[in-house]
Amino acid sequence: MKTDQLRCSLLHLLPLAFILTTGCETPPVVPAAPPFTPVADVKELMEMVIDPAADVVWESVGTIITAEGTEEIFPKNDGEWATVRNSALVLAESGNLLMLGERAKGEGPWMIMSQALVESARIAFEAAEAKDADAVFMVGGDIYNACETCHVLYWYDEDGAIPSTGSVTPATTTSLLLPEKVRASTQ
Repeated sequence: MKTDQLRCSLLHLLPLAFILTTGCETPPVVPAAPPFTPVADVKELMEMVIDPAADVVWESVGTIITAEGTEEIFPKNDGEWATVRNSALVLAESGNLLMLGERAKGEGPWMIMSQALVESARIAFEAAEAKDADAVFMVGGDIYNACETCHVLYWYDEDGAIPSTGSVTPATTTSLLLPEKVRASTQ
């Protein structure tokens, strides 16, 4: 009988023991966000980092057809491939920079297009690593679409002009069909 009472008493103490042991655990340490100090604004990033890096990727491959013949453009040596690879990496990481701090323009299309830039430039990086000129050429279109869609939404004015210059964008820009993900987030 005493054994049964002892067991019953111990069973009643188990929840208390559980509460005491779990309550005494120290909460997991959440690392503090690393401090960062943005130096460039979006316009400066575009002019000094993103546009030059994109131009390297876009201009690294192509075909020129003239009356004299056809010229294939592609990196011809390891150094040229490294330049394309490095520019693609700069472009990918720049997409991440566009999502930080005051550069970020909300959670909608800005983030979607920034992520699209990261992903397409990552693919360009891998293509350059593999020295695959065709793949660099193909993903160049994806990079362009990520950039241009963002420009349509955030940079050009209602008339399709670049506000700082007043120059009109190509007609195809204003008729650009936005990806479904972006269209949905702007409505």
